Amino acid sequence: MQSIPAEQQFGMEGDKPVAYSNIISGIVKLSKLMADGRQQIVALQFAPDLVGRPFDITNKTSIEAATDLKLCSFPRKALESLIAEAPDLEHRLHQQNLRELDDARDWLLALGRKTANERVASFIYFTALHIDPDALSKGQMIRFQFPLKRSDIADFLGLTLETVSRQITKLRQSKVIALIDNSTCEIIDLPMLRKLAEAEELPKL
Repeated sequence: MQSIPAEQQFGMEGDKPVAYSNIISGIVKLSKLMADGRQQIVALQFAPDLVGRPFDITNKTSIEAATDLKLCSFPRKALESLIAEAPDLEHRLHQQNLRELDDARDWLLALGRKTANERVASFIYFTALHIDPDALSKGQMIRFQFPLKRSDIADFLGLTLETVSRQITKLRQSKVIALIDNSTCEIIDLPMLRKLAEAEELPKL
């Protein structure tokens, strides 16, 4: 078991991976370096995702702890050998890749077509969905810490910091969410949040 504090980078874009890690708790931020030196957040990963892509020669993104992390790490060669011998593990990783592709398509829609209010609502819904899908599917109240600073949320959504703060305030004033503190969010009106995010309703468990 490995613990990594929030905001610590533990993988660089272009480096050769030496190990892969399952997320036990916490959230991982993936980013890519642009030609002018800026970094763009391209994805978030949640428990129990595998961090790193087996059989890749180099990391395709930089890897950073968005929150405090607990990881279970495996040497690269050991995991790649196990994948070759275990179809169930290969199937699980394939499902993760497909889920990440679906998430990427959803964010393409959000960035290309949604309003600022819909983008922020989508981010909050997306985060809650991955942190506690069981509670969300049952319509239960869910409380979580934002996995990114507001400036990072703005970068991720293609908005300004001021716009993100303004939209979060609107959601709070509309009683869709409550802010317990500057970094902790509680969803109050899940149907309205889902409507604003234009997300499909989850089946009841």
